[in-house]
Amino acid sequence: MPAPVPYFDVVRQMKNAFNYRLRLVTHARQHGIKAAARAFRATVPTVRKWGRRYEEQGLKGLQERSRAPHSCPHKIVGELAQRVVELRRRLPTFGARRLQREWELPLGHGAIERILRQAQLLRPRRRKYQKKQDLAQRKATWALFQQISADTKDLDDIPHYWPQMKARGLPVVQYTAREVRSGLQFLAYASQRSAPASTLFAQRIQTHLQRCGINLKDVTWQTDNGSEFIGELQSDGSRSHFPAAVTYFGSQHERIPPGAHTYQSDVETVHRLIEDEFFDLETFSSRADFLAKVSLYQLYFNLARPNSHKGDLTPWQIIQQLAPRLPLDLCLLPPALLDYRLDAVRRDDPSTPQGGYDLPRLP
Repeated sequence: MPAPVPYFDVVRQMKNAFNYRLRLVTHARQHGIKAAARAFRATVPTVRKWGRRYEEQGLKGLQERSRAPHSCPHKIVGELAQRVVELRRRLPTFGARRLQREWELPLGHGAIERILRQAQLLRPRRRKYQKKQDLAQRKATWALFQQISADTKDLDDIPHYWPQMKARGLPVVQYTAREVRSGLQFLAYASQRSAPASTLFAQRIQTHLQRCGINLKDVTWQTDNGSEFIGELQSDGSRSHFPAAVTYFGSQHERIPPGAHTYQSDVETVHRLIEDEFFDLETFSSRADFLAKVSLYQLYFNLARPNSHKGDLTPWQIIQQLAPRLPLDLCLLPPALLDYRLDAVRRDDPSTPQGGYDLPRLP
């Protein structure tokens, strides 16, 4: 009795057609080539092809062969290929599209990927989960400055940065705030995670946004439940005034549920990007050199770096689309070393206790 579905339709739906071909060849050896072609609704040349491969190679001959060409007449070789390899080795976190765009390489991203694959310089591709994609689509409907996600990142676990940090007294903690709709980011640094530093960080950004014309009553700050953010009693007896620094300007402060780390995906993602694109690549000669380079990186991120999850647009391009009257100054608040500013607060206010985690004054 002939098969209800033609041979080629069945094979196309199979992930591995080895067993189906084995049945075809076995039927042909028992009943003949034409009978097998009728039974499996295949062509006679198809039955002969698999029968011949089975006779020549045995069971291995029934497996699918690679359809890749044996040669590539358009293969990129010479100086251009070597340049791609050298750029990748210097910038191991840059993918094919970024190398093509940033260095204006006269190659397609597919050709660049082939060169990197041949040089064994490609990393395994990270899986993109549907939940993450759905969340990105939902956030694309949010209003500008509807939510700012803030978090801290320890820098002393970055292998390339740690020796420089110890030798030159560089910052140990990064404070990050990211506007969710556009991806605009603000950075600051300190020698330790503390309530005064987070308070000053929020004050500085809120003052800047207000100066640029943002209605702060529409802004919600979201943080995790770290003691520097939630207003709980610190080990030194002081309390975090981060919530007060936010609500003073009319904004709201929300905390994520315990263990719900995906709520902070926007700021967690940018932490990984900064590590890959900045801390794993840069070398610093001093604290001043560090501040200059991180300021340049933040400008690059806000003004020039396209975000593939936001339509290949930069934060400033998204802001221009949604609120064209907002000034460019919005993107130009430079990173700060919070320790210096906290020391200045102590000197300006004689009533502030010296030493310890004394709190800066609200504006």
